[in-house]
Amino acid sequence: MDNAVTRVPAAPADDAVRHFEAQFAYETDCWDTHAALATPEPGFVLLDVRSPALYARGHVPGAVSLPHGKIIASRMAAWPAGTLFVTYCAGPHCNGAARGAAKLARLGYPVKLMAGGITGWVDEGFALVT
Repeated sequence: MDNAVTRVPAAPADDAVRHFEAQFAYETDCWDTHAALATPEPGFVLLDVRSPALYARGHVPGAVSLPHGKIIASRMAAWPAGTLFVTYCAGPHCNGAARGAAKLARLGYPVKLMAGGITGWVDEGFALVT
């Protein structure tokens, strides 16, 4: 059987484990974010990196509005060095979360991206704050 899926063999299992587990260093999902936010100390600051207007229309409870274009050293000084940030944007069709994450990483902060963004959050059945 020859098709686009089978034409290139899958990676060896050991390689696949390293590849897929490495992704967890860079991103988390909506379910894990939701569960962590339900605890007294989630261990991160959740940043909504969309525009203030989109944030006002609906955002993840507990998220701080900080558009990715406004992520600069002077603004980030409000948080201690080493603070873990989790960024999100509109969803898989948006690269704002990655833009924000890259800026935070350039400033030396540990950062992860919340895969799925607002779209994923709503798809999981979680409520937004307006």
